[in-house]
Amino acid sequence: MVRRILLVGGEEFRPAAVGMDRRILELTGKNAPRVAIIPTAAASENPQLAASNGIRHFSGLGADAYGVEVIRRSDAENPRMAAQLDGADVIYFTGGSPEHLLSVVAGSPLLEAVIAANNAGAILAGSSAGAMVLGAVMRRPSSGSRVSAALNVVANVMTLPHHERSDPEATLAQLASRDFVGLTVLGIDGGSGALLEPDGATALGSGNVTVYRDGAWRRYAGREPIPGLTVDGT
Repeated sequence: MVRRILLVGGEEFRPAAVGMDRRILELTGKNAPRVAIIPTAAASENPQLAASNGIRHFSGLGADAYGVEVIRRSDAENPRMAAQLDGADVIYFTGGSPEHLLSVVAGSPLLEAVIAANNAGAILAGSSAGAMVLGAVMRRPSSGSRVSAALNVVANVMTLPHHERSDPEATLAQLASRDFVGLTVLGIDGGSGALLEPDGATALGSGNVTVYRDGAWRRYAGREPIPGLTVDGT
């Protein structure tokens, strides 16, 4: 089975993401792929609305979309929740709070089920907070954006979402500390993503993916290959 991960910069389930999401549905090879929407990161906002937005968006693209209401740690430890991922072709973590998402899913049966499904061929997608936690490390908003360990599903990678708001030269200066040595940092615009596959990576969506590595940066637009990056990291 081919393992694929899509890291999205935010603005999920909106018109700017349609082309990108059509592409990941095509990659499943199914006529009506099953898409599981996990709104954990939106727990302090409106997780039901986040899941509903995802269901409406993907259903409009021809998928069979449904929500998996993992809101708190007890949900992630509930085998019945993990079982809802059986047969999913795409598993999608929405945006919201990366710290809450990390605290709920790290080391849980739900995460084990997500990784097992991804290894078996389901596409794993995360937007904004969902993309942040999948990397090796992430910035924690509550600690002044200090860097701390994430889930390490994608090794040696850190994601900076909503990157259309950022100046690359200023970001590069911020990444000069030893905290970022050996990392590939992906600044991903809203409505855009980096699709990671076993043999390479590709920028998707309406914006750009800005790659920071070895003291330099470069932008990649939709459908451009991103060198030196795979689903296993850098």
